[in-house]
Amino acid sequence: MSGPQNHEGLGESRWPAAVAVVVAIVLQLRLPENLSVGPSYVVPALALVLLIPLIITNPHRFTPQTRDLRVVSIALIAAMNAGNVSSLLLLLRRLINGTKVDGRSLMLSAVEIWLTSVIVFALWLWEIDRGGPIVRSRGVFTDPDLYFPQMGDASLTSRPWTPAFIDYLYVSLTNSTAFSPTDTLPLRTRTKLLMGAQSLASLATIAVLGARAVNILN
Repeated sequence: MSGPQNHEGLGESRWPAAVAVVVAIVLQLRLPENLSVGPSYVVPALALVLLIPLIITNPHRFTPQTRDLRVVSIALIAAMNAGNVSSLLLLLRRLINGTKVDGRSLMLSAVEIWLTSVIVFALWLWEIDRGGPIVRSRGVFTDPDLYFPQMGDASLTSRPWTPAFIDYLYVSLTNSTAFSPTDTLPLRTRTKLLMGAQSLASLATIAVLGARAVNILN
């Protein structure tokens, strides 16, 4: 696994990740004002502003020519992550303090925050693994952050295989539900820390929300 590997390709499509970002923006816009630091539209608006130049510059597939925009992509993910973490902390504070809130609204907000977290962490994994989608579009792969089953058994695929955004979304989803890696293993320290933080955030949301749900039902 060490050392670069070369696979020629046409570059990964931008649209799955772009659609995921739009979904996360909509989820964040749906949150009530009391679960946002400042106006609820600030973070979604910032994310949208950062997303637009990424799509305009290269609307279809990632190519080496778009590598200079990686800082914009990372800023986009960081902004969405910061906004979602803030919303999660505000939600947990309201739950722990026993603030009187509408049970249905509270549970819906928790689900929206949880889904946004799945998308955001998928974007992080997608952006950091093997240098990100732009580097992967060049067909030069460095040491991976994640070990997918297809990487260990060439017979599982009919052609040279590289992960796409949907693969990272699946890893993020399973990590948020199982609170641990399932079929895909983190290899690097930063990936382990990232997935560990996601598991803790997911566990805290589900545990505290479950406890409050029992109180509401009782």
